[in-house]
Amino acid sequence: RLFNKRVFCVVCCDLRFRLTHLGGKEGRVCVTCHSTLINRGYLKEQYYHNCHTDINSLVVPLRTLRKEQKKVWFADSVLPRNEASSVNTSPTRRDSSQTHPPTAAQVESTHVSVRFSFLLIPKGWELKQMHWCCVDYTVEEKRTESSLLEELEQGLTEPLVFVLNANLLAMVKIVSYMNRRCWCVMSKGMHAVGQPEVVVLLQCLPEEKRFPTDIFSHFIQIYWDAQTAGKLLNHLSHSSAARGFLGGSEHAGFLYVRPTFQSLDGLPLPPQPFLFGLLVLRAELPWARAFPLRLLLRLGAEYRFYPCPLFSVRFREPLFGQIRNSIMRLLVDFRFYRYTLPVVTGMMVDLEARSTFITIPKTRHAELLKVLNRSIERILAMAACFNERADSHLICVQTADGEYQTQAISIHSQPRRVTGSCFFVFSGSLKASSGYLAKSSIVEDGLMVQVTMETMLELRRALRDMRDFTLTCGKLHQSDRQEYVHIRWQDEEPCFNKGIISPIDGKSMESITCVKTCQRLEYRATGKVIRWTEVFFLQKEKQVNGHSRDANQKRLTEQFARAFCLTLCQSLCLLKEDGMSKLGLRITLDGQKFLAGSNGQCLPEHYQDSLKQALMAVVQSASQYCQHTSLQFELIFYILEDIL
Repeated sequence: RLFNKRVFCVVCCDLRFRLTHLGGKEGRVCVTCHSTLINRGYLKEQYYHNCHTDINSLVVPLRTLRKEQKKVWFADSVLPRNEASSVNTSPTRRDSSQTHPPTAAQVESTHVSVRFSFLLIPKGWELKQMHWCCVDYTVEEKRTESSLLEELEQGLTEPLVFVLNANLLAMVKIVSYMNRRCWCVMSKGMHAVGQPEVVVLLQCLPEEKRFPTDIFSHFIQIYWDAQTAGKLLNHLSHSSAARGFLGGSEHAGFLYVRPTFQSLDGLPLPPQPFLFGLLVLRAELPWARAFPLRLLLRLGAEYRFYPCPLFSVRFREPLFGQIRNSIMRLLVDFRFYRYTLPVVTGMMVDLEARSTFITIPKTRHAELLKVLNRSIERILAMAACFNERADSHLICVQTADGEYQTQAISIHSQPRRVTGSCFFVFSGSLKASSGYLAKSSIVEDGLMVQVTMETMLELRRALRDMRDFTLTCGKLHQSDRQEYVHIRWQDEEPCFNKGIISPIDGKSMESITCVKTCQRLEYRATGKVIRWTEVFFLQKEKQVNGHSRDANQKRLTEQFARAFCLTLCQSLCLLKEDGMSKLGLRITLDGQKFLAGSNGQCLPEHYQDSLKQALMAVVQSASQYCQHTSLQFELIFYILEDIL
């Protein structure tokens, strides 16, 4: 944009930087802005540098004292006590050599908030100085790593808590899962930046005597990417790690999955939504990036869990090697990843006896049109979603000599009636003189259908018009051996937001459209930050043609979010101290009503009165603008410590 009619020349505006409002993508910035962003990036580097720490620098055992208060230990060598109690929120770095251990009396009398500590896990520090970190936690006795491990071995009821920053915790416990002794490491605080919580089940090594602290650093990286760049992890997303991660040069990061048929018994789990991280090796990373469903199901076949295990094993052999003569080399750019197999949300491929069904939700027609417009005329290829209604699934196994074989994985002790497929390819390469109506075959873990060019054009028209379509495969005069491929549109929306409830009254948000706020909206006051993270459209306004007025709704929700934040800004400390760090605001335009709450209850009356004065004018104005429409939505906010 041009501000005050200033025009920047190429030299002054030829730099690029990853920008939040572009979803983490690079955009052009001027020299002044680039310098500011680089300085902020320097703080991030310092943050990461100080986070790669030895376990002795980060010990936080948790004990329940009463419902409101728990015991926590962590070492804070960032700010002295007099600085931590000041109101200066600028990040401060401090040498750990200047830290002096407090006396017992000093520890007992310490009540210091860590909201001002940007670097909470300095590198190489020892367990010396302990502070109270927030109102929900208090100081316990000084502990050593060996004593903590011994306590974990005895089977703690509550997990240990590790403070990663003032808004992010890691909960650690040793569990027995599927007859395997595993570290259970889960995050607490990712929801506040719009990111699902992360759970890692890592199988313990024989005689292991150290905590897997690399996972803590990885959690911090995920948190920072979500907070600053809007880079969020979802089902089948992946994250990368540097060499040496978890002690192995081949450990490359995690593939994230939602649990489906797997058992969760005995696992301490965060509130929904959450994802399990599966350890990925470097040889498997191309599949995690380009075709994650193949890797997920291959892990399931390796460890005999359907569809995949929830635990990770270090120093295992890779399941895939060099990419050779796979059909995916024709469909995916494995070098630069400029193109991959497109995915339409909720689209599934079911293989049954002599029939194949490709089902597409009607609500995803716009996504399908984008795929059609980007594909070449002779080829139509798409990846399918995992089908929870199927009792088995095709998988692809790479042999020792590099060849790819087709196998199947199924639910234990259940008959195989419906088999899922990972992808389909329609090719217009069949000649009319071949004597075939169409040819269908299973290739690796997907379906290949060869049709004539005329049939391909008919198929594309049917998809554009959202019409059901049936292909007959086989020779012309052998009806008894013919098979069928049915493309069907369904009204049923794919299930999502499982287990998510409203903070206002506990209303289920399952299968309700949710939009994350890519452009961060937050307000700071009294050392706290209130942040708007997402909006749920309980009842959505639509035009006659069926398309939502997304631009108008975006502006409307932003107006309510700003009014809500500004009204509560001066009360953030009180709200957080009362345990109301997650807030909800539900707006009903046609009834000119609003409802605000937290922890399943409405906000106290004095907050409601303040909100009424600020919001009713916006509600009435919006109601006049959106007459004869029915629109109801719920905004979600979080109150955080101001650490930036």
